[in-house]
Amino acid sequence: MHATDLPAVPQLAWGIDAQILAVAIVIIAYAILFTEKINRAVIALLAASVMIFSGILTQSEALKGIDFNTLALLIGMMTIVGISEKSGMFQYVAVWGAKKVRANPRGLLVVLAAVTAFFSAFLDNVTTVLLIAPVTFQITRKLKVNPYPYLILEIFASNIGGTATLIGDPPNILIGSALNLSFMDFVNELTPVVVITMLVLILGFDIAWGKKLKTTEKDKKAVMKINEIDCITDWKLLYKSLSVLAIVILGFISAEHLHIANGTIAMFGGAALLLLYTLGDNHDKRDHKVEAIFGTVDWTTIFFFAGLFVIVYGLEVTGILGMLGQKFVELTEGSIEKSAMLIIWVSAVISSAIDNIPFVATMIPMIKSMEESMGGREAMMPVWWALSLGACFGGNGTLIGASANVIVAGMAQREGHPISFLGFMLWSVPVMLISVAIAALYLHIRFFM
Repeated sequence: MHATDLPAVPQLAWGIDAQILAVAIVIIAYAILFTEKINRAVIALLAASVMIFSGILTQSEALKGIDFNTLALLIGMMTIVGISEKSGMFQYVAVWGAKKVRANPRGLLVVLAAVTAFFSAFLDNVTTVLLIAPVTFQITRKLKVNPYPYLILEIFASNIGGTATLIGDPPNILIGSALNLSFMDFVNELTPVVVITMLVLILGFDIAWGKKLKTTEKDKKAVMKINEIDCITDWKLLYKSLSVLAIVILGFISAEHLHIANGTIAMFGGAALLLLYTLGDNHDKRDHKVEAIFGTVDWTTIFFFAGLFVIVYGLEVTGILGMLGQKFVELTEGSIEKSAMLIIWVSAVISSAIDNIPFVATMIPMIKSMEESMGGREAMMPVWWALSLGACFGGNGTLIGASANVIVAGMAQREGHPISFLGFMLWSVPVMLISVAIAALYLHIRFFM
């Protein structure tokens, strides 16, 4: 949205300068979010309401600030994943991969990392680790090997793999929707650096852990006896899920030619799979299954996004983000390369300490405000890719850098293999720095040589 399209904002709100009040609302909201003392959706919705009560925004203006395409994309994909995982397809792939390397602990490290990265490109990271981690515990328990390196590598793989596509990580969904980028735009620009980074990461872990991961032939045979077919709990649902997933992915790829938003495609896929999933059931069973699937949608995240869009829009309409954008242009002397390099490192460091979603949501309108003075959208694309790479890769920086990290740590704790905050940082900080350095080098070669 251009500055000229923004609604007029009163200079004063509650007798306070509107800009000062908007900044205060955001700082207080983000500070509370950082403490994690209150549910993030509640904070975002309260802050959004204050933006309206104060007069900075009207209700209709607040609704204009919400990106419903992003919400539709999230709800649609969460619905598809919620149904698909009931077929057992994801666990099947993990067990199948383990058997393909003959239950070799060293090969298993590579397989589980690759499977995690691949699934994370199409599912949200939390769902991916929730599916893969239990299988990891099952296999490592039979092999009698330490699950720690596998779990740590899966955390890193989930955050890096999710960077590869439009739907792999929320920051990409935000950026893609704001810029109307296609699924293939992300695949073409980001998948190569994700593959390179994953190869370096797997090689590094193999060097550090490979020789330490040893088991007996007897324990290998125990894993080889696992029947991956048993993981498939519903063959009909498997075929239905794969068919709808294929259609949705093809829809994403063709979206720019079809002139249909990605959110619409995802919502159609979710509704179509819900229909196929409940087809033939009686009234009560059908309604129960639909309600159960809607229960798998992360509504906390959906409402968090809705509130976040409103409070960031409050910053935008008061001119704060435009002003920050101009300061950024002055700092980088209008250089696209300097801007890209600064954005990727700042994004990574901040995203390792706080949730990358509010950070990216705030950065999007700020970077948009810079485009006119820096050559337009096309010239600024390296900066946008830098924001995506920095925010997604930065999630590996600390144990609280991404939701998937916290989920795996909690599961490891329950299994008797705790992952400490500082112990994780011994691995996470080097991994984050190396991966961001690879991404920065990639951007330099891709756009500035």
